[in-house]
Amino acid sequence: MNKFKIGNYFTIYNITTGFVIAILSSLFIYLEYVNFTYFFINTIIGLMAIYWLLWANRMIWFWSGLFIGLLWFWWISLSFIHYEMPIFMPFVIISIALIYGITFLLLFKIAHFFTNRLEISEIYGKAIILFLFSYIHPIEFDWFKPELMFTNSYLGIEKWQFAIILSALALTQIKKNIIFLTLLILAYPFITPFTLQKLENIKLISTYTTIEDKWNEQKQPTHMKAVFNEINLAIAQKKEVIVFPESVFPLFINLQPQLMDALKKLSKDITIVAGALYWEPTKNIPRNSAFIFKNGDVMVAHKVLLVPFGEQNPLPNFMSKWVNEFFFDGAKDYIASSDISDYEINGTKYRNAICFEATSEKLYENSPKAMIAMSNNGWFVPSIEPTLQQILFQYYSKKYGTTIYHSVNMSKSYIVQNGKVIYP
Repeated sequence: MNKFKIGNYFTIYNITTGFVIAILSSLFIYLEYVNFTYFFINTIIGLMAIYWLLWANRMIWFWSGLFIGLLWFWWISLSFIHYEMPIFMPFVIISIALIYGITFLLLFKIAHFFTNRLEISEIYGKAIILFLFSYIHPIEFDWFKPELMFTNSYLGIEKWQFAIILSALALTQIKKNIIFLTLLILAYPFITPFTLQKLENIKLISTYTTIEDKWNEQKQPTHMKAVFNEINLAIAQKKEVIVFPESVFPLFINLQPQLMDALKKLSKDITIVAGALYWEPTKNIPRNSAFIFKNGDVMVAHKVLLVPFGEQNPLPNFMSKWVNEFFFDGAKDYIASSDISDYEINGTKYRNAICFEATSEKLYENSPKAMIAMSNNGWFVPSIEPTLQQILFQYYSKKYGTTIYHSVNMSKSYIVQNGKVIYP
């Protein structure tokens, strides 16, 4: 019975081993952050992380999950600086870490329960849990995927390839024979099933406007002037499309007829895709949207997946109202669209994606060939968030063959094609 005592979780051995596994599981993000990405290194550290997780006991799994949550997602707390509540940052960081630690522990216990009943090695159960982990989303946030470690490596990121990786490492431990590591050769992405698409004549705009400046009404005329200057420059450069970041217009532009008319007029010379707010007067609700101005007309594509807590409170109504009053000055939640939006520009169909939703599996339904994504990373810089976001784009681009045109605030804009990042 001693092994079930809570004190056993707090041994130096369990904590340090969990921390080392978390470091190995996170190193690919931080190496990319400092522009030190080598496929061989990422392959080795990814395999080591998975191997140790398959070997580890439930106490080490708890600490591994806790430190992974910390190292992958500490940056979420930075948003509280902009709400002038930095005092809550430690609470947010600890909460995120505990959520992932407890999730890892519960999943380990599930694996242990079933492998005990089936009288098979516990390692098989842990391998199945790791395989299924990308479908498990604490607090509706789906950025943790174990196979993400192999995005920039010599191994593939498809589920069947990850299954081979898990099988090779699990069999190596169970059979105590390294010959099973040769199975890893089968996880090498020998060919890509997607044809290389011609890059479109698109200008991606990078802006560097802080959150405080963006919502400062006195500075809005300067921001507007900069937007129109970029449009006119793109027209002079013979660009066919210009894409701006999320909420480049930090106001409900459908309630600004003069601004709308000016953009419609310019859209006769160039297609303009810009992030802005949309007020739905019939329902009295706000939306986070993309406005597509083309040939003197406009189409509005609303966001489908909202950021948990940032745009929509996932808590029950009685708690949600209190949280919104306390943290967000009683602001209303944004409303999500029920339908994914696609639109066509010069014969090419694009999937619309705004920030968080562009890094979610749902937006890649039916494997869109092209996507225009816009983000505002101002809430989370300086941090690894833009780096992790980019790796997720690479992952989905590899998985679905989608060419992603990404316009960003507070980070450099880029294109991702067949998993490779291209800076225009």
